Amino acid sequence: MVAIIGGGPAGLIAAYHLAGTCEVQLYEQGRNPGRKFLVAGDGGLNITNGAEGDGLLAHYSPSGRLRPIIEAFGSGELRAWLEAIGIPTFIGTSGRVFPQRGIKPAEVLSAITDEVRKRGAHIHTGHRFVGFDEAVRPIIEQGTERKTLHADACLFALGGASWAKTGSTGAWADAFRSIGVEVKPFQASNCGVEVDLPDSLRPHIGKPLKNIAVHCGAKTVRGELTITEHGVEGNAIYPVVPELREQLAVQGRAELIIDLKPDLSEERINEKLRDATWNERPAALRLDRPSLALLKAFTPVERYVDGRTVAHDVKHVRIPVHALRPIDEAISTVGGIAMDEVDDDLSLKKHPHLFAAGEMLDWDAPTGGFLLQGAFSTGCWAAQRIVERLGLLSEQV
Repeated sequence: MVAIIGGGPAGLIAAYHLAGTCEVQLYEQGRNPGRKFLVAGDGGLNITNGAEGDGLLAHYSPSGRLRPIIEAFGSGELRAWLEAIGIPTFIGTSGRVFPQRGIKPAEVLSAITDEVRKRGAHIHTGHRFVGFDEAVRPIIEQGTERKTLHADACLFALGGASWAKTGSTGAWADAFRSIGVEVKPFQASNCGVEVDLPDSLRPHIGKPLKNIAVHCGAKTVRGELTITEHGVEGNAIYPVVPELREQLAVQGRAELIIDLKPDLSEERINEKLRDATWNERPAALRLDRPSLALLKAFTPVERYVDGRTVAHDVKHVRIPVHALRPIDEAISTVGGIAMDEVDDDLSLKKHPHLFAAGEMLDWDAPTGGFLLQGAFSTGCWAAQRIVERLGLLSEQV
């Protein structure tokens, strides 16, 4: 028997692949599996990304450890699997992959759980992991009753520490530390950043700046950002959070450089401004009000009024960052079980009968479908390695 603890994407796909080979018992603490999956689908379920090969791997860290896992079950394999269980997908203009129009996130989750059950896996809800016994066997709590799981192998897919309302709190960390496993502290990832906003920007809170580029360290990301009450966030900010986190840890401060016109060179901007009066500059560059406000807020007044460096300043708006937003606001977290603690098959080196998958491992990826893809990939990989470990007949993915 194989026990799976955690009913998110990693746990569910592992149950799917294991169920055809052995007895599978999946334990989920909530009333239903996949609650965080449904929250991720609010506003459109971005289930993976159309990137493949090295283009897909480039978005993961540590890419070396994750390479065989992502290559074995990447975006193409995930889309084929979803198609096979009745969920066709399409690639959007941004490269993100969504279920076909009209298919709701709840329907995707229902299709997955139905297939898991059809293959013979048993899903137990309302069962919470509370620790290990002296033999390092998992203890599960249901209401006031506790039981020890006697399984040939156990796969943990308990998630990270973001979105606590879904049950993803990282509370499991102390139990793993108690059995000698290094669990790195959780930190926010894919989150907004804190910036001291001048009063002039406050009327623009909630407004997006579209088609901009964000530079941080050696990384550049195209997309958009939104001005928030605390600073900025958005799909152009989330991918540079690792660089910001490192800068903050090493220097105690960090900086974003915003290019408001990434499609124009400084020379082209100067050409557009050649015959424009001071008041005509925003219109000549097609700068909307939030973009203009951001430019003015982070450009010294004398420099802005002088105007001789406008072309450079439009492409180099320097924004000091003094912190990341809290974990509970983050889309995902880094931290969790150190990758050095797991073997290539994702079993714990100190306790080979225990496996881990999904966000509870210390890896990172940006939004855009990469997070869910990573959860599915690690769950599939761990399941197939368990099959091999137990000497069972593996099915074709």
